[in-house]
Amino acid sequence: MSVPAPRESARVNVSGDRPIGAESVQVALSGDHAQVTVLPEQAAHWARTVEVPTGAGFLPESASGVFVGREEELTSLRRMLTGEGAAAVVQPRRTSARAISGLGGVGKSALALRYAHRYRDSYTLVWWVSAESPETIVSGLGRITEQLCPQWARGCGPVERAAWAIAWLQAHPGWLLVFDNVEDPSHLRPYLGTLSGGHHLATSRRATGWHALAPVMPLGTLPPDEATGLLCSLAFPGQTATAEQREAAWQLAEDLGCLPLALEQAGAYAYRTGIDLDTYRRSLDLVLDDNRDAPSPERTIARIWDHTLTALNARDPLAVTLLHAMAWLAPDGIPRALLAPLAPHPLALANALGELHAYNMVAFTPDRQGVSVHRLVQTVLRNRDPQALGRAEAEQAVRHALPPSNAQPDDTIYWERLLPHVHALSDTTPLNATASIETADTYERAAQYLHRQGRDAHTTNLREHTLAQRVEVLGDTHTATLASRHNLAGAYASAGDLGRAIPLFETTLTQWVEVLGETHPYTFHSRNNLAYAYQSAGDLGRAIPLYETTLAQRVKALGKTHPNTLTSRNNLAYAYQTAGDLVRAIPLFETTLAQRVEVLGDAHPYTLTSRNNLAGAYESAGDLGRAIPLFETSLAQRVEVMGETHPDTLASRHNLAGAYASAGDLGRAIPLFETTLAQWVEVMGETHPDTLTSRHNLAGAYESAGDLVRAIPLFETTLAQRVEVLGDTHPDTLTSRNNLAGAYASAGDLGRAIPLFETTLAQRVEVLGDTHPHTLTSRNNLAGVYESSGDLGRAIPLFETTLAQRVKVMGDTHPDTLISRNNLAGVYESAGDLVRAIPLFETTLAQWVEVVGDTHPYTLVGRNNLAGAYESAGDLGRAIPLYETTLAQRLEVLGDTHPHTLTSRNNLAYAYQSAGDLVRAIPLFETTLAQQLKVLGDTHPDTLASRHNLAHALEAAKSDQQS
Repeated sequence: MSVPAPRESARVNVSGDRPIGAESVQVALSGDHAQVTVLPEQAAHWARTVEVPTGAGFLPESASGVFVGREEELTSLRRMLTGEGAAAVVQPRRTSARAISGLGGVGKSALALRYAHRYRDSYTLVWWVSAESPETIVSGLGRITEQLCPQWARGCGPVERAAWAIAWLQAHPGWLLVFDNVEDPSHLRPYLGTLSGGHHLATSRRATGWHALAPVMPLGTLPPDEATGLLCSLAFPGQTATAEQREAAWQLAEDLGCLPLALEQAGAYAYRTGIDLDTYRRSLDLVLDDNRDAPSPERTIARIWDHTLTALNARDPLAVTLLHAMAWLAPDGIPRALLAPLAPHPLALANALGELHAYNMVAFTPDRQGVSVHRLVQTVLRNRDPQALGRAEAEQAVRHALPPSNAQPDDTIYWERLLPHVHALSDTTPLNATASIETADTYERAAQYLHRQGRDAHTTNLREHTLAQRVEVLGDTHTATLASRHNLAGAYASAGDLGRAIPLFETTLTQWVEVLGETHPYTFHSRNNLAYAYQSAGDLGRAIPLYETTLAQRVKALGKTHPNTLTSRNNLAYAYQTAGDLVRAIPLFETTLAQRVEVLGDAHPYTLTSRNNLAGAYESAGDLGRAIPLFETSLAQRVEVMGETHPDTLASRHNLAGAYASAGDLGRAIPLFETTLAQWVEVMGETHPDTLTSRHNLAGAYESAGDLVRAIPLFETTLAQRVEVLGDTHPDTLTSRNNLAGAYASAGDLGRAIPLFETTLAQRVEVLGDTHPHTLTSRNNLAGVYESSGDLGRAIPLFETTLAQRVKVMGDTHPDTLISRNNLAGVYESAGDLVRAIPLFETTLAQWVEVVGDTHPYTLVGRNNLAGAYESAGDLGRAIPLYETTLAQRLEVLGDTHPHTLTSRNNLAYAYQSAGDLVRAIPLFETTLAQQLKVLGDTHPDTLASRHNLAHALEAAKSDQQS
């Protein structure tokens, strides 16, 4: 028995890439870790060649300058770092009545600082990074560039400085990075994945979320003897404590829960005032009953401060004012210049900060131009006073420090210093705070700076507070309020939160129309962005009419060739393409390209984008004869205009590789995918989302070539990295899971394929909704593997459901609908129900011809499958001519060695054999096998099937001769 080629198009992969990408003029530009930064050649050279000068590095000052004990923890840290390369010092979970949980103060940062000092000579560079947010991490890494390559740092932004630092760290192993106070362990994933040549040490109040990143060291409070030693060293510096003093210190340490921060401040108070420790302890009223848990850190610190703040206020009231103001700012690196407006003159500021330092309330930065406050200190100050003491002063200080409204190139470093304090003000807004236009404007200025930097996804909190304050002060429909609402919707969209973005865009559009009218530029802008949000959510039924309206209005108001009109035309063309309406998409792309050439010039970046998009549309239409040369031209121009490794150049190279793969030219596609992947890794690192897309598509090319030995591990790696970088249910992660399941199915491993397809479908239903195009693809693919496993009882209803949903959502002739109709016909054929299969194949073929043309690859698949159904019905009189026509058309359209052409040749040979015509069957089998050996390799499943078919035909011919 011969083995016919399997029916084609039983599975539709959603690759997750080669989105040709509509341009959008939305406010939102990029999300976390999604920004591409390419270093100029000179900067990249410096990153490779600059060496660390003597004394380089950055470590903060300790508030007390005293560290006692923790030898066992220091030894464990050293062992973890030298063994694993990373470690996290975290707050332990509550395990007994005496364990501290929740807030800080336990000494995590002090331990990390002690480790860094002790082993500093073991590292080429030691660098301390405040890690409360992605912004502070970027800023902290950027300071490496400021110190090692100031000539580059002066003229670039924070992202570029951080990119240079990462490139330097990749080229110079042997460093230590300390990430202090990590609020979310996932913020470190891009750096731990990209930087493997040194040690990463993190401190965090979070005890969970580290399992995939670093081994964890839970850090409790000090043992009583070490706590006593720390207290004595601070209260009695330079002398040996008496037995009575040590006993008093022991009792006080016990009452303070052996919390290092409380011990440091109590010791500083005792030394500064001369009070004995036993009297101090009794005055704090902290003696514990036998049946009471240790006090919380807030309560412990607050009781200490009833004395400390009283003493400070008596010595220098300005010190207390400054401390209350600093409670609302970021804890680290508060510049003296930021606090200057709160003091009558610089000397008064210096004296007040000196007093705070003497009481261990603040620490100076190494250059003494800034101060840091412990986070627990800030928390207690903010929470213990209902009047929000210091809040107005903090807002005044930040407002006074804002750069001029007109953006200047040298503002970047200044903004990066100020941003953490603006974020801190926003994050700590009291519940009943009075709205202030001045504060709203401060938040808006900071958010717009981040927008200019392409980091709009990081502005949601700032924009939420801006909107709330403008609504309260200006009203709900003031133009400034509407701009805030629109920008917040854009920030949500950048962060991938379409559930909040779309309703906000809808509300804003309605209000713009009401306030400014249908044809105001702001209304156009709002309508375009709402359409783009609908498209991102897969709702083309609402996106396309909105794009059409916007384009018509822009043509009327701005003219046919205005840049914004051309953007609308491009976006509408892309929406048509997404909907499968290539008859309308291609002419629109062609028009847009011609107009951009005329208005902007042949090599303008927008013109190159149009050329790329038109090539993609030609590819979607199966017109590879026009697509490939256009992709090749676009790539050559981007290399010339933007450089060899610019992200747009890499995207063009990637798209050209995909077009080669579509043409069956895997000999050119795979090396180009491999080259592009290597360049993505070099330019953006191992785990950047674009790198992961490139790796994913290379795996798909290996699968197409039948090389599952390389494809499956690459799919598995990409899935694991996307889970780590993007999260378990990100759409790209779900795409990876879908395609890994498909690769398992291709390998015949249905035991792994089916559960993975089922998981992906369930997650897509939950995340994207029951009728999102990707959800329907998952349902189609799951039905396909049920069919492959022989479970037609589950396959047929699922194919029928998918077809019905695609007809309803996408229309009767959308390409995805036609694929579903083809697959349903195929499963009817598998069930032996040719009465339903053949008419459905015939209908589908007629629709393919009408929608995409007589020789489109999808049409040829439909013709091949209808011929197969005729053959199954024993109707070789109709099957063979159809096979012959399909082969001739594939030779003309796809070429002699395209995999689909080889499938047609094999199928025709098998039909000749079934008709008893071995004279024509055997040469065709021989030709097919020879070509498959050359194109697909010796072990590809199709090659093995052809070898089997040829052997069977030769055996049949031999039997005929003998008889």
